[in-house]
Amino acid sequence: MNPPDRFQEAQTVLQNADCLFDAGTVNAAYDRMARAIRAEYAALNPVVLCVMIGGLIPTVELIKRLNFPFELDYLHASRYRGETTGSSLVWKVEPGTVLKDRNVLIIDDILDEGHTLLAIQRAVLAQGPASLKTAVLSEKRHQRKAPGVAAQFIGLQVPDRYVFGCGMDYKEYFRQLPGIYAVGASGASGDMA
Repeated sequence: MNPPDRFQEAQTVLQNADCLFDAGTVNAAYDRMARAIRAEYAALNPVVLCVMIGGLIPTVELIKRLNFPFELDYLHASRYRGETTGSSLVWKVEPGTVLKDRNVLIIDDILDEGHTLLAIQRAVLAQGPASLKTAVLSEKRHQRKAPGVAAQFIGLQVPDRYVFGCGMDYKEYFRQLPGIYAVGASGASGDMA
C-alpha cells in the first residue's frame, strides 16, 4: 500500500474508531502512575529508559510529573526487522548509560504479548542493575503473554483489540492522540497490534 493510500486508510480508521479512554482518563492514569513511581524512586537516583518509539509519549507524560532527580536515556530494539513474526532481539540503539548497580525504570506504551519487552528486560538485567521495574500506560487483557513478562506500574487495562493513541500507532499514524482508541467494528485491513 502506498503512503497516500495508508494516509487515507488511517483517516477512515480514526473516523470509525471507538474511544476507549479520553484524554482526562489517560491523564488521571498518568497521575496515578507518577505517584507510585515517586514513592518508589524518589530517593534512588534511577535511570529512566524510554522504549522508542511507542514509549516516547508515556515517558514524556510521566517524567513531567516526577519531581526528583533521575537520569533519562532511551533504547530502540526490535524483534521483527520487517517481518510479521519476531525472532531474536536486535538493538537499533542501546542505552548509553551504564546500568550496572543502578535502579532502572523502563517506560513503554503497552504490554501486549510482551515478547520484545521481555527480551529488553532480560538484556537490561544482564547488565547487573540494582533493580529493574517496568511502567506501561496500557496492558492488553488476554492470556497470550510471554511467560515471565510483567509490568509493575500499569495505567489502564485495554481490551484485546487493535488500539492506538498515546504512543501506540495505527500503521505508524496517530501516536500523538491524547486518548486511547480501538479500531471500530467495521475494521481495517492488516494485522492487529
